[in-house]
Amino acid sequence: MSRPSTAGVPPDNGRPGRVRAAGARAFSTRTAAVLQRQGALVVLIAVCVLGVVRYGSFATPENLLNVLRQNSMLGLVALGMTVVILTGGIDLSVGSLVAVAGVVAAKVSGSGMIASLVAGVGVATALGLTNGVLIAKVRLPPFIVTLAMMIAARGAVLGATAEASLRMNRTGSGITWLGRGVFAGLPVPVLIVACAYAAGWLALRYTRWGRSVYAVGDSQDAARLLGLNVDRVLISTYALSGALAGLAGVVLAARLGAGQPVAGTGWELDAIAAVVVGGTLLTGGLGGVGSTLVGILLLGVIFNLFNLQGTITPWWQWIMRGAFLLGVVVVQSRLQRGFGHGQPR
Repeated sequence: MSRPSTAGVPPDNGRPGRVRAAGARAFSTRTAAVLQRQGALVVLIAVCVLGVVRYGSFATPENLLNVLRQNSMLGLVALGMTVVILTGGIDLSVGSLVAVAGVVAAKVSGSGMIASLVAGVGVATALGLTNGVLIAKVRLPPFIVTLAMMIAARGAVLGATAEASLRMNRTGSGITWLGRGVFAGLPVPVLIVACAYAAGWLALRYTRWGRSVYAVGDSQDAARLLGLNVDRVLISTYALSGALAGLAGVVLAARLGAGQPVAGTGWELDAIAAVVVGGTLLTGGLGGVGSTLVGILLLGVIFNLFNLQGTITPWWQWIMRGAFLLGVVVVQSRLQRGFGHGQPR
């Protein structure tokens, strides 16, 4: 058989151009994906380099341990917030639960450290469980439920203490060790956070419950069709958020030596900011523990640099904080287009 003649047919000079355009689009897509997943880590490294170059005291062990210690309690709250946001929800009550747990722990501190820890975490867990039941079983919006819990819990703890701090009974209880102690050269709160994040990472990545959390965040309807108990997953995440907020409250009270009814004010917003800055999407289904840890460290380092600078007033710090968070959300919303969900980090 004779081959068809190509005489008179012009060469496809446009093909190299199309190949280059396709390659450029692929490179752009890969770059955007890297920025979406690791952008906060890149910024954290850049900020740390800036701190080392500009401020001689930034890289000292005392300053770095101080940054870790100051952000450890918020790190626990943000860890619980991460799990809730991964399901597509929100928990505005965590700041109030921090105060409730701290006051309860102080109230029973005379019975020993274990009693204080169990009581404080237990009460906060019960309140978080209440949030979960109302959201999963009664089908109320998470924003409304947790906002109501935030107001009610804060009012209850202010009323129970007459707006006064409740001092810890430190005689023989050892409770302050949780907030001020040092083990193996590291502050105890930092070690507690490290263990909590390690456990959270393992649970989300390697357990059926963790996979269910991502599935629910992707689509609750699809998760139900797959046979997952969506209500149980939602209830467990809000209970866990309450438990971690309670643990943060007990550690904070141990550090301060008193349970304060105003403790944790605004922490719900700080926790959400850390989660979002780290790269976890508010729509759920994408993000994880590692990204939240980066977000906590990034915000902690930035405000540590503000303090080292000394010329930026607290009010301007809040303005810059809000602008930074808004910028991150805008970038995330643009990078989100065209990417899938459900990959833990």
